[in-house]
Amino acid sequence: MPLQNAAQLLSPVPPGCAAPRPAQLPAGLRPCSALRSSPPPPLFFSFFFFFFFPPPLSPLPVFLLLPSPRPVCMHCLSPKMVCETKIVAEDHDSIPGAKKDTIIVSSSQMWPTLSGSPSSPPAPLGTPKEEPKRDNVYIREFHPSEQEVVRRIFYEGIMERIPNTAFRGLKQQPLTQLLYALMAVMCFVVTKSFLLTCCLPIFLMGMRYYFSRKVILHYLDCALHTDMSDIEQYYMKPPGSCFWVAVLDGNVVGIVAARGNEEDNTVELRRMSVDSNYRGKGIAKALGRKVLEFAMLNNYSSVVLGTTAVKMAAHKLYESLGFKHVGVVEHYALPGMTHSLLERMFFQLRYHRYRLQLREE
Repeated sequence: MPLQNAAQLLSPVPPGCAAPRPAQLPAGLRPCSALRSSPPPPLFFSFFFFFFFPPPLSPLPVFLLLPSPRPVCMHCLSPKMVCETKIVAEDHDSIPGAKKDTIIVSSSQMWPTLSGSPSSPPAPLGTPKEEPKRDNVYIREFHPSEQEVVRRIFYEGIMERIPNTAFRGLKQQPLTQLLYALMAVMCFVVTKSFLLTCCLPIFLMGMRYYFSRKVILHYLDCALHTDMSDIEQYYMKPPGSCFWVAVLDGNVVGIVAARGNEEDNTVELRRMSVDSNYRGKGIAKALGRKVLEFAMLNNYSSVVLGTTAVKMAAHKLYESLGFKHVGVVEHYALPGMTHSLLERMFFQLRYHRYRLQLREE
């Protein structure tokens, strides 16, 4: 009897299972008996490799370094395992959750993080991801403690107009361009020198910058000594006027003022400027809408403004708020201009007027 049990254990086909039919294997493949006969890799080699070549921070599973188990054929398994495998393969629908229940596992659950920190629990399915909160800009009335910040923003905004007026403004002056071209031709005819002719445009641009800076600095000095010297007295106390600031992250980043005119029942939008580090966030448009809201609440019939800005972005902003371009004044004179011949030759300014009709009178 013991010999019979030993024979059954050594038999490749367990009792209760039919003997497999001999099949022709493709070239290069060996039957499972041949696989079993191949000896496993020596155990000392795995420990030798593991000792002299330690794994990285994110180690591979240790079982990859140990000797692989012997391949086992299905016919070499126990009858119970073979039968259970057959049941699972044939009666797949009888297993609850085999088709409907789907579990989604993220990569962070399958593999450990490199830093070794515990991974955050996965978000429940069907829950939308939270969008990052955008910067909130709010408009409020001016406070006297913000006088210096407001003056700085206004000063920097006006100083940007010096190079814009000197260089970009030349594109809007065709007669001035023709005059400069004639001067270059006359310089070449008189001197017969290409070098002097090429240096003439540099001299002309330098003169334009000089006179632009001179006139705009004088205008800036007048503004800082009139309404911008005492904003509370000039804009906050009189009826029909107000001054607002735009606040972002606790910092004042934009300014705008409104001054009413009771004679024609209009309100003028003035002193709009935004810090150069915070542009492109819709702050100027929010300031403009605040003035329109103020005009409607105080029953003004229209809002007017005038600008000498050269950049088209400023004009597009006013048009997006609903303003209509109603006219332009050529050779507009700023306070402090001397109207000399050189000043007229190297400094030209265009004044654009806009109007937004709120209601008919």
